[in-house]
Amino acid sequence: MEPTILAWALAQPSGSRAAALAAAYTGGVTRVTFDGRTVAYRGLHELGRALAVLRGAETAAARAVSPSRWPASRGREAGDPTPSRCLAGAARL
Repeated sequence: MEPTILAWALAQPSGSRAAALAAAYTGGVTRVTFDGRTVAYRGLHELGRALAVLRGAETAAARAVSPSRWPASRGREAGDPTPSRCLAGAARL
């Protein structure tokens, strides 16, 4: 497993799925309990893959930009209630 993934998982709050998986991985245990359920992994390789998937999901979620984060005035002149010149030009085509 990539060391950065393990470091990320160890830095997660205790009780989280990532922290539980990291503790099991470093302890060499393949049975992990988190969120009130127990999961038995076939080996440390599968446990490491689960950690990599968790890290990938968090990274992808952090990269996603919601449309609501863009300013509402984008593409308009300050104080101009009409759409930008680009949109007005497109309407004439």
